[in-house]
Amino acid sequence: MNATSSDATPTPGRIVLLTTSHRVAPGLLSWPAWQALHAADRVLCADGAHPQLPYLREAGIRVDEASPTAEELIGACAGGRTVVVVATGEGEPALTDGLARLAGSGRVAMPELELLPASYDLPGARLLDLVQVMDRIRAECPWSSRQTHKGLAKYGIEEAYELVEAIEDGDRDELREELGDVLLQVVFHARIAEEDPDAPFSIDDVAAGIVTKLIHRHPHVFGDETATTPEEVKEHWLRTKAVEKRRISLTDGVPLGQPGLALASKLASRVRTAGLRVPPPDGEGIGYDLLAMAVRAEAEGVDPEAALRGAARAYRDAIRAAEGTPAEG
Repeated sequence: MNATSSDATPTPGRIVLLTTSHRVAPGLLSWPAWQALHAADRVLCADGAHPQLPYLREAGIRVDEASPTAEELIGACAGGRTVVVVATGEGEPALTDGLARLAGSGRVAMPELELLPASYDLPGARLLDLVQVMDRIRAECPWSSRQTHKGLAKYGIEEAYELVEAIEDGDRDELREELGDVLLQVVFHARIAEEDPDAPFSIDDVAAGIVTKLIHRHPHVFGDETATTPEEVKEHWLRTKAVEKRRISLTDGVPLGQPGLALASKLASRVRTAGLRVPPPDGEGIGYDLLAMAVRAEAEGVDPEAALRGAARAYRDAIRAAEGTPAEG
């Protein structure tokens, strides 16, 4: 006697765990994700407030708000049915652990399991997390909520110097951390700026401004200009910058409050790039001697600030050696 359909081994079906990124606008799903959703026998989601649900329902997909156990989900797939689970932000760890446990037991006919990323983070997407975290800290932290641009200024200087130190030390882990600290200063100041009653701006305005500036100052990348050497790139940069700022002197825009050696080197760089011959002024005293040395260092391609820091570190080590104190890394 031929076996009836009831005697046949039931087809276990298919489970698709659909993951999405909260950093991508809801509804922007991959084509394989839309295909899986439309072809599914059932679509489940444990979070009734999931941001994707309005867009799925608008596309004609019925989504049941349910949080089945692993056993219940396997039962829903019986008979060869396909069930798509729209994962919550946590990724459904209890469900996946339950499925793994059942699969490892060997006692259950497991459906086909597929993890289907429906949207992916683009490069820089984690910056959105930073903006959200900073927004909450600004609103809820007693210290952060009271900070001003002036109050934070000293931290910006400190973080910049710590970044330079990490670069000079060659410590990759420290470099990554210090870059984050510098980035925090930018996001923090931009968040404070949103509250200005007269001239508010946001982190998006900051980013838009630097994007526009970079495109405009790189006509050899985004336009019809040509530059084949770093020197030609620098000429493009200074020329477009002068037009933007409407500067009448090479010294315009050079911050006089920066460290003295850096200031002298910057002025010398402006003079050299412009092709002018302006020797350092004659004068007596250590200041004029240092100025002449800074100009010479710049002409030789040496950063006088970095050179002095390196020498100062060697001096520090000599002091510690004289004290009998172990040298620092």
